[in-house]
Amino acid sequence: MKTNSKLIIDGLEKLYPDAHCELDHRSHFELLIAVILSAQTTDERVNSVTPALFKKYKNTNALAKADLKDVEEIIKPIGIYKNKARNIVEASKMLADRHKGRVPDDRESLETLPGVGRKTANIILNNCFDYPAFAVDTHVSRVSRRLGIADKDDDVKEIEEKLMAYFPEDHWGKLHHQFIFFGRYKCKAVKPDCTDCPFKKICRKDYLL
Repeated sequence: MKTNSKLIIDGLEKLYPDAHCELDHRSHFELLIAVILSAQTTDERVNSVTPALFKKYKNTNALAKADLKDVEEIIKPIGIYKNKARNIVEASKMLADRHKGRVPDDRESLETLPGVGRKTANIILNNCFDYPAFAVDTHVSRVSRRLGIADKDDDVKEIEEKLMAYFPEDHWGKLHHQFIFFGRYKCKAVKPDCTDCPFKKICRKDYLL
């Protein structure tokens, strides 16, 4: 294992030993819908609308038959709600028609669903099926650059590939959550809290600007 990769694993384990998905959910279906809704907004905001959504539409088949305007009204506070409402209803229809209402456990099937790209598929594969994956969002991208794992011009796929090459496969799932916690609560985009940061010696301060 690379020296810095062990430093990062150990440091994040001390900081966030219990890092986890912060989207509230009780099933694979609920997590899939929540992740689709989380695009360009916060987990907190998604969690503010999903209780009402899942109370009314308890499973895939119910949401597949939902009135689009009603879904729009429920999720309106999260922004881009019309596109997201259409995506989650259409995704539910596809799940009902092609997968017996179940969330599939393979990337190809997941990425055919409206609103589901590689990041969302990775989150579902990792959290629902324990498939080794390293989902890359804005927090993971920023932290990866600041820790010297990725370069400034790397795209999301390149960052994912570098992360998977940098860390042992059995750490990918937890590190994904730990990177998010670190980027969300300490290594923020604006005014990062560098106090007592375990990674000061390897931090690329040019990416703090």
